[in-house]
Amino acid sequence: MSKTILDVRTPQEFMMGHVKNSVNIPLQELESRLDEVKNLKGEIILCCASGVRSARAYSYLKQKGFNKVSNGGSWMDIE
Repeated sequence: MSKTILDVRTPQEFMMGHVKNSVNIPLQELESRLDEVKNLKGEIILCCASGVRSARAYSYLKQKGFNKVSNGGSWMDIE
């Protein structure tokens, strides 16, 4: 099954290092960029610096009806 890594850190944090081929949509922009999230392929694995913002993004996306989404925690823990 295909998957997309969605990094919800700021663009500045993302530029300092990220998972290869991951997509950066900062947590504060998630609501306004929901159409982009809907177009992501396969399961969406959320990540951030520590797992706090990705947990918030996970809760938000679940409320919006996203089923194939999981919280991956820190981006450094994702392979």
